[in-house]
Amino acid sequence: MRPEFPSPEGIREDVARALAEDLGNGDLTACLLPPDAQSEVLVLCRQAAVICGTAWFDEVFRQLDPRIRIDWALADGDRAEPDQTLCRLSGNTRGILSGERSALNFLQTLSGTATLAARYAEAVAGTGARILDTRKTLPGLRLAQKYAVLCGGCHNHRIGLFDAVLIKENHIAAAGSITQALALAFDQFGETVEIEVEVESLDELSEALAAGAKRVLLDNFSLDGLRQAVRLNGGKARLEASGGVSLETVRAIAETGVDDISVGGLTKDVTAVDLSMRFLPGL
Repeated sequence: MRPEFPSPEGIREDVARALAEDLGNGDLTACLLPPDAQSEVLVLCRQAAVICGTAWFDEVFRQLDPRIRIDWALADGDRAEPDQTLCRLSGNTRGILSGERSALNFLQTLSGTATLAARYAEAVAGTGARILDTRKTLPGLRLAQKYAVLCGGCHNHRIGLFDAVLIKENHIAAAGSITQALALAFDQFGETVEIEVEVESLDELSEALAAGAKRVLLDNFSLDGLRQAVRLNGGKARLEASGGVSLETVRAIAETGVDDISVGGLTKDVTAVDLSMRFLPGL
């Protein structure tokens, strides 16, 4: 089953912002072409990639000229090979040219996120550990990027500050201790939302477990520290490793026995997939 996450309304809003940013009062260069000119173009993927963002791509042209036809060869979550055709567009030349950059921006950025997520998912395959995203997303594109993470085979952490409690170092300092911070969270939220607490040592992990923590973030633990934390935990809480995670280190982290590994780079360090739009001979 393909991931379903952003709403149609959200996608329309994303695209409307992008078009307003790019077009302003109109496409001056496209106006040089005959208003009734028709074209057929291909979108090519120049590298191996996991595709994501087709709904945003389609919405760009829907808003500019709904008569433009788009025929996709691949869907979100599919893998593209180098120089593979992703889709074919046919319709008004002005509309295609005016939407080209915005449409490709969405497709190349979200495919970049999905492609990196797939690499992380493959790196920990068979270990039982899940790769999680974070809130380190491009402003305004959080839901889109978190959807791309799902398309790449990884998992979502909390969406924002509103849907889960994550008690970090500064929260603990303000509350007075891990025990007090957790007590406040349990008292206010009970089991209505997920509550997670960050720890920086085995002693802090022991305190968190004694205070009833069911999910614990192990911040910048060494590999040996992670292994000790897993033994100390004994399955009482779900353990998440964070900090110092890369494609080179993630397998070893997963093999310590932690349940989750959060990777800010999934959505923060975006490398766009290399795409191009090529016009075909006249219709």
